[in-house]
Amino acid sequence: MAHYLVTGGGGFIGSNIVQALIERGQQVRVLDNFATGRRQNLAGFENKIELIEGDIRDRSVAERAVAGVDYVLHQAALGSVPRSVQDPVTSNEVNVNGTLNLLWVAKQARVKRFVTASSSSVYGNTPQLPKEESMSPNPISPYAVSKLACERYTTSFHAVYGLPTVALRYFNVFGPKQDPLSQYAAVIPRFITVIRKGEAPMVYGDGEQSRDFTYIENVVQANLLACTAPEAPGQFMNIACGERYSLNTLLQLIAEIIGKEVRPIYESERSGDVKHSLASIERAKKVLGFSPTVNFRDGLKRTVAWFVENS
Repeated sequence: MAHYLVTGGGGFIGSNIVQALIERGQQVRVLDNFATGRRQNLAGFENKIELIEGDIRDRSVAERAVAGVDYVLHQAALGSVPRSVQDPVTSNEVNVNGTLNLLWVAKQARVKRFVTASSSSVYGNTPQLPKEESMSPNPISPYAVSKLACERYTTSFHAVYGLPTVALRYFNVFGPKQDPLSQYAAVIPRFITVIRKGEAPMVYGDGEQSRDFTYIENVVQANLLACTAPEAPGQFMNIACGERYSLNTLLQLIAEIIGKEVRPIYESERSGDVKHSLASIERAKKVLGFSPTVNFRDGLKRTVAWFVENS
């Protein structure tokens, strides 16, 4: 039985990773300060995990969290482009300083693998599609800058200290346990919630912006593969499905699944938002043996079903 630390384990992605690890009979420790994570995401697992409540920026907390673990799956972060535009300093402190702090203690604890959650936002608005890892990053928002810094620290710790690190660039992850109520809520849970109520969803821009929406199960799979894939250390790679859908298409699909009409309200574009996003996943396939198991439409059906059941 391996021992895993999931930082941000009370969050959307973290709690889904925790669940998958428990189902596989692994030993799981969670570190979360519940600033954005939710305790209810860990409901039913309380007796199966060790929970450390604390902040990744606190050195003594971080040391306690990594002690004796084999693998660190680092999901803790202040997400959201709009939040980072409003308060870039806090986004930087949590994302960059917090990650650096964890890397330093993980190096000293000699963990077997340190996997960092990076983001497709690091590519920025470069017109080339699909986004390939060989492209120069061009982050626009403070959030994207912070994620690129985390990623670079991760690869640096492999190059300089020999810590086996991997950075995964997530593309628009969605699925069960995603918070629809936060002012920074991701687009899919927000659309599902609004359409179910029969209200008009708000779309920033013309709705033709497109995303490589990635169902959570695919991201969980990538994290677990990244822990043991022999060629992975020192690398960064896209985690996505390699398909893109516009927000207008997304709205129509959700409306069809729920069985309601949808009449969106279009507002002006938000600063820091990227127009089009599509991933090449060749590197993840080659290095990790990654292959998306749940496609966009099936993931959407599962997500709507979860929200209906848990509302």
